[in-house]
Amino acid sequence: MAAINPPSTPTISAISPLFSSPNPFRLPSKSTIFHHLSLAPPSFFNPKLRQKHRSRFSTSTEQSLLSPDPTVSKLQNTQPLFPLDTLDDSASLPNTNSDSFIEIDHLLNLLRLSVKYADVHLARAVHAWVLKLEEDTHLGNAVLVAYLKLGRLLDAYGVFRGLSSPDVVSYTALISSFAKVNRGREAIELFFRMRSSGIEPNDYSFVAILTACIRTLELELGSQLHALIIRLGYLDCVIVANVLMCLYGKSGSLDYVSRLFDEMPQRDIATWNTVISCMVNELSYEKALELFRDLHRTTDFKSDQFTLSTVLTACAGCHAVMGGREVHGHAIRIGLECNLSINNAIILFYTRCGSLKDVVADFEMMPVRDIITWTEMIIAYMEFGYVDMAVEVFEKMPERNSVSYNALLTGFCKNGEELKALEFFIKMVREGVELTDFTLTSVINACGMLMEFEISRQIHGFIIKFGFGSNAFIEAALLDMCTRCGRMNDAEKMFHSWPYDQDSSIIRTSMLCGYARNGMPDEAIVLFHQSQSEGAVVIDEVALTSVFSVCGTLGFHEMGKQIHCHALKSGFVDDTGVGNSIISMYSKCFSMNDAIKSFNTMSAHDIVSWNCLIAGYLLHRQGDQALAFSLYENIYDIEPTSEHYASLVSVLGHWGFLEEAEKLIIKMPFEPEASVWRALLDSCRLHLNTSIGKRVAKRILVMEPQDPSTYVLVSNLYSASGRWHCSELVRAKMRERGFQKHPCRSWIIHQEKVHSFYVRDKSHPQTKDIYSGLDILILECLKAGYEHDTSFVLHEVEEHQKKEFLFYHSAKLAATYGLLTTRPGEPIRIVKNVLLCGDCHSFLKYVSVVTRREIFLRDSSGFHCFSNGQCSCKDYW
Repeated sequence: MAAINPPSTPTISAISPLFSSPNPFRLPSKSTIFHHLSLAPPSFFNPKLRQKHRSRFSTSTEQSLLSPDPTVSKLQNTQPLFPLDTLDDSASLPNTNSDSFIEIDHLLNLLRLSVKYADVHLARAVHAWVLKLEEDTHLGNAVLVAYLKLGRLLDAYGVFRGLSSPDVVSYTALISSFAKVNRGREAIELFFRMRSSGIEPNDYSFVAILTACIRTLELELGSQLHALIIRLGYLDCVIVANVLMCLYGKSGSLDYVSRLFDEMPQRDIATWNTVISCMVNELSYEKALELFRDLHRTTDFKSDQFTLSTVLTACAGCHAVMGGREVHGHAIRIGLECNLSINNAIILFYTRCGSLKDVVADFEMMPVRDIITWTEMIIAYMEFGYVDMAVEVFEKMPERNSVSYNALLTGFCKNGEELKALEFFIKMVREGVELTDFTLTSVINACGMLMEFEISRQIHGFIIKFGFGSNAFIEAALLDMCTRCGRMNDAEKMFHSWPYDQDSSIIRTSMLCGYARNGMPDEAIVLFHQSQSEGAVVIDEVALTSVFSVCGTLGFHEMGKQIHCHALKSGFVDDTGVGNSIISMYSKCFSMNDAIKSFNTMSAHDIVSWNCLIAGYLLHRQGDQALAFSLYENIYDIEPTSEHYASLVSVLGHWGFLEEAEKLIIKMPFEPEASVWRALLDSCRLHLNTSIGKRVAKRILVMEPQDPSTYVLVSNLYSASGRWHCSELVRAKMRERGFQKHPCRSWIIHQEKVHSFYVRDKSHPQTKDIYSGLDILILECLKAGYEHDTSFVLHEVEEHQKKEFLFYHSAKLAATYGLLTTRPGEPIRIVKNVLLCGDCHSFLKYVSVVTRREIFLRDSSGFHCFSNGQCSCKDYW
């Protein structure tokens, strides 16, 4: 077999102080070794101890060099297979005067019996008898191995210490056992001691030490062992090559796994299982399935339970429905339909790629079930939305662990049962269930989805009080929860106190999403630019979706186009969620044509894709197109959602069919969301219909009593129809409940910066020029026929004060700044966070005449295009 070189390293001595000599596997001084391993040198490196090595096997562990591990030193509660008093009989043990070979053979048989029947007392008795004989390394190794198989690691180590000349079998057995019980450091130390004593490792030694490297993640040491394996000629050994593949698979080096596999002169079924498992662990599902096909096409090996369970996992991962069903059928044909691990993998497969009926059928046919089976059934029921059934399965479980509890907790969150998730978490705490990182991040996410300010603070306090807050994953989840619960100040504090030596890409993405979610687009853009310049943000699907959302909110068309190019180059544009956010972004950034192009170029659409395009048509006041698209949905058999009904209600309301729109909502096949009623309320404001508006407002306030926007809509409806007293009563209710109306704000993008204006705002650096320019503009519009309308000042103040309010509305200030900073003939693009008032609407029509400019403005009702004294909304907005 051609030697496959391990990953290239500068020099072995440069990588690790373990190999400072030219011979990479010649052991350096003991202080160097244990400095590298961060362990105190065990006493078996002490020369004095070597002098104390007896020629008999020691049963004492008083001077044990390795600290006891409760998992391996606990005395077993086993009754002796042969009572100790019978050992005094001459027939019980071999006669010391008989032939020594027969005697040793009898002792070996007794050791095998002790292992077979888990009889520690018999093993001890045989050990005591062996001490009377002349030392025999082979017999000593047999006692050592028997103790190891019985789980008596310290007893085995005592035997090892008593050997005057331990051989490769002695060392390998002990190294292997240390590796199996996750005491990899001790295993590595023993390997170096073996090398320093001049004993060359064999194939089993390499398997044992490589296993230790995998368990302790000493992947660098493992690659150096690869070099020694090549030098000693063990690379052609199948079991060694298999473990090497595991090592490289653990480090994610699939290229080395493939090269080792391709150049192996001999393989066994374990080889194929190993390479397929490595591919699945690194999510290379298609490659795993290709290897499985090669296994059956090019070899005579038969798939076993490990092969089929791993391949089923691959089928589930890449949604290979037919492939998974074929594997299931193959398992039945070869008689493995009752195998536990295969059935567990089948449940997982059908949970992701089948139906609940398939999952239940397999579960009911299983002759044997374990805790994994029951936990997967909880996951399956939750995945299909059967929350009560999942709870029922949990209650029936014969035993549970933290994974079972976490499955139910996560399922509550996935199905929108955040309050149940919190109640269940409290139950877990009371019952003393182990709280893992997964548990805590799940309950934090539940709080985030609830968006309850006070509950989020209580959970936050609990996590800090019990010392879980220092975990980076939990801190990132807490920060995200704060952004969802309106605690942006707390989120910013956590963000700015994040350690510099920890990766901050996740929390930067959370902050971007938080700023977008909390209506803070300016801060989001600043953070995005800062992160890009520092190279500190990972642009993934989540980050892209958030940034596209911010660009859409701000109307930042140029930046949106640049990020769209980045998404195209990086391949993220193929993600449906990213594609949907691009459609929404372009439709809000004055470019419906780009939104339509983006929709048409998407490789796949979901319900959100259609909703984004319909919402875009409505924003651009193209109701006919929105209705036409709804017809396409019927063709593609898409079930209408609340968003579709809200769109239809908006179109009917805009045309004045308010009663018809109300009847449509009442006859909906499911309970309408508040957004549907809000679309009708906005239409009532447009047509000054207070009777229907009052009924609709009551419905919305019952559904969302904490939403201030409904109060604002009702107040404006009363004000616009001259019912000032009613308007003031609504605003008084808002103040009483602690609600605040968002201040009216208009902004314009200039030189990739957002320039914002409020009513009578004088905070802009160019305030003097803006106000002077606006005064001139007002005079020119007055000459052209503009008449100010103070009825749009929704405050009971003196007439001259109303005029002061009116002339310096935010939209007028933004339009003036746009005229001052753009070239003649260029269109002006303004975004306003609330509805444009009637006076500003009239004023901008005159501005388009006086300046001969087109003015595009987006407010909460949609787009306005002012040109030659006309508006695209036809004065209905």
